[in-house]
Amino acid sequence: MWVMPDLSFTAEIIEWRGPSPFYFAPLPPEMADRIRAIATQLSYGWGVIPVAAMIHGVAFRTSLIPRDGTYLLPLKDSVRRSAAVRLGDPVEVELSFAAPKL
Repeated sequence: MWVMPDLSFTAEIIEWRGPSPFYFAPLPPEMADRIRAIATQLSYGWGVIPVAAMIHGVAFRTSLIPRDGTYLLPLKDSVRRSAAVRLGDPVEVELSFAAPKL
């Protein structure tokens, strides 16, 4: 199975006020370009990409969501509480990727 190298980046926590508010760590545009180049190998559909992530020592699984030319890493309330992060906080993020199972 093909695996993309692990990545790390710093992001500022943002809020998206859709039908239900949610918090995200946006990926830097240059990192999004690298991921987009191989997204068809990583995505299981609709452009979302499964990842394992870690913020402040809190590990979790989710999927990157393509949005506005980059990808957003969703942060559930339980993750934000455990990692003690709030809107506007800068965070160090570690990501691991693997090709989806077919």
